[in-house]
Amino acid sequence: MAKRERVMRMSVEQPLWRALTGYRILTMVYAIGLFASTNDKFARPWVAVAYYAVLAVWTLATIPRVANAANCTKGFLAADLTVALAGILLTRVADAPERIDAGGPTLPSIWTAGAVLAFAIKGGWRWAAFASTLVAGVNIAERGAPTRDTVHNVLLVCIASIAIGYVVEVARASERTLARALEIEAATRERERLARDIHDSVLQVLAMVQRRGTALGGEAAELGRMAGEQEVALRTLVSGGLGGILPRGGSRVSEDAVQGAVVRAVEETDDPHDPDALDASDGAAHAVDLRALLASYAGSKVTLSEPGAPVRLAPLTARELTAAVGAALDNVRRHAGESARAWILVEDEPDEVIVTVRDDGPGIPEGRLAQAEGEGRLGVALSIRGRLRDIGGTADLISVPGQGTEVELKVPKAPKPSMDSRGKAEKR
Repeated sequence: MAKRERVMRMSVEQPLWRALTGYRILTMVYAIGLFASTNDKFARPWVAVAYYAVLAVWTLATIPRVANAANCTKGFLAADLTVALAGILLTRVADAPERIDAGGPTLPSIWTAGAVLAFAIKGGWRWAAFASTLVAGVNIAERGAPTRDTVHNVLLVCIASIAIGYVVEVARASERTLARALEIEAATRERERLARDIHDSVLQVLAMVQRRGTALGGEAAELGRMAGEQEVALRTLVSGGLGGILPRGGSRVSEDAVQGAVVRAVEETDDPHDPDALDASDGAAHAVDLRALLASYAGSKVTLSEPGAPVRLAPLTARELTAAVGAALDNVRRHAGESARAWILVEDEPDEVIVTVRDDGPGIPEGRLAQAEGEGRLGVALSIRGRLRDIGGTADLISVPGQGTEVELKVPKAPKPSMDSRGKAEKR
């Protein structure tokens, strides 16, 4: 089963729009039902019937308008609030004065709160405060005086709408932060992937040219010197900041603030020819034998010890683990010398595979790894630890000066849920 990357938007406020749609429909039905149960007490019931016909048509026709923030325009909000305010004022025309004075409900009843909540979700707490103030003023005008029940109701609507508006603003700020974090995380992973590829190819070739050129002397020495300069420049570029990869400006973040943070998910397809089909989550159907991949490293100075049975891993996991072993052996040749010996031990445990690379070199002085990483020498940080981290594994390095170095690589047989599987799939 192949995997295909698809882009989704994760929006915190979108469920609020769906809830508002349901609220408007239910409160419209409630207001009409409330009138139907007491219509014989109205002084001019035909006024109420006409208003409820308009209210029902308006509520149902404007369902798409409250589906999301983009559709809910300022013009719609103004018209929607006008329908609510007109219903409140028409209550004195349609209902009996004694019922109004006794605290009877207005024609739109609690449907009015939906119009105010639309302001809150669209524009935040300031818009909510504006709309609720208008509703409060019209309610008091309809009653003729600020009664206790009226004040209680308008305060409830005002406080609730302002609180929801504030929550929406906080949610949008969180989405902007999440969108930026996802951009940085994706850019960081891509930079690390490129750095690993460069380290495993170009930098090693330049370093070899520098060593061989210096050893040969003459014109070759000049070539080696130039290769060394390019190696330093490239290492500086690889280990530099993210400025060349991260998008500049705020246009992307502004878009995410409206539509939600961008996340990437993996969906399954039935295309057997998809080149991305053989990834870490394909399982045993496409598993490969790790022993066959590591066999190419065995030689007169590298001893490979393996189990008698196949060690099966997902293709991507096996490839990355093999590349990490290759990086460890390259470090042995570069830092322990061409005459150093190395041993590769493969252990097939029930839940994980452990590969240990050990050498008889002089070991790594304390603090040397941190210094090397600062100098842009990222063999351990990216080619080994970075690779293992991306496939859900770990890399532990043990070195005692004078007693060699041991690198222990552990990977789970079943892929662990990493950032890629939780929210996005990194395309390689």
